[in-house]
Amino acid sequence: MKKYELMAIFPLDDEKAKKGAEDVKGTLTKFGAEIEEEKQFGDRDLTYEIKKQTRGRFMIYNIKLNPAKVVEINKEFKINMNLLKYQFVKLEDK
Repeated sequence: MKKYELMAIFPLDDEKAKKGAEDVKGTLTKFGAEIEEEKQFGDRDLTYEIKKQTRGRFMIYNIKLNPAKVVEINKEFKINMNLLKYQFVKLEDK
């Protein structure tokens, strides 16, 4: 298991953001990820328009995950309509 930081951007609509966050957590647990920390990063302007949105709600997840599962999770995230953008960053062990 490796440590990752996942940044996810959701629409500002409260219902869509809540549903998107639930979907992300569900997908992560489905593939055996351990969510160590989840924090809101706030609502921010986007650098460019994504799915006709100019602002988004940012969330950061610190997770432990088998590296082989990242590709499968990417496939699930791509079809999630309540997730504007996401990025996995592998954290180095200290």
